[in-house]
Amino acid sequence: MRLAMLGPPGAGKGTQARLLAQELNIPQISTGDLLRDAARRHTATGTEARRYMERGLLVPDELALRTVVERMGEGDAVRGFILDGFPRTRAQAVALDEMLASTGQKLSRAVVLEIGDEEIVKRISGRRVCRNCGAMYHAIFDPPRNAELCNQCNGELYQREDDNEDTVRMRLEQYAGKIKPLFQYYEEKGILIRIDGSGPVGDVHRRMLDALKGGAKPA
Repeated sequence: MRLAMLGPPGAGKGTQARLLAQELNIPQISTGDLLRDAARRHTATGTEARRYMERGLLVPDELALRTVVERMGEGDAVRGFILDGFPRTRAQAVALDEMLASTGQKLSRAVVLEIGDEEIVKRISGRRVCRNCGAMYHAIFDPPRNAELCNQCNGELYQREDDNEDTVRMRLEQYAGKIKPLFQYYEEKGILIRIDGSGPVGDVHRRMLDALKGGAKPA
């Protein structure tokens, strides 16, 4: 199965993609994680991407697609994959379809997690990450024992530059401006599924499984 997990930043794409990846035994491919890792390693791709991410801007289509294609070429993605947060624009979707078609493949479903803006701001702006081991916490929903230290390794916790409230709102504005043509593209192909992303993680996961198994029709 080849899936694209879509939705605004903070909608829970990463969590739901990880759960599905474990269940289906296929890799979760997160463009954001790939780009942040490249930035930490100071690769050419990472250095280029950092200039956009630090300003809360979307990474250009060519750079995002290049990163995803490299990852999809690895052996564990042969049986399928879950794209986490990609594509983000219609142009990216078209380029992805062309790339898949060149290898005799196509996307199975495009799954959209839908949630309100204010809930998203609350979710993202409260996130804290360990500088040492990468463990993630939330100031409200999953706080560490010490507000400044990681439970696992006592590393320093910090807020990523693209997680502060002003940057989050800028990202949401960009998302809203570009996402409608992308949804329309997948609706025309008959593979778009809309999922209510609010509520407990388990509830959202069950809704998604029902939709993928035929319990809900594509939008």
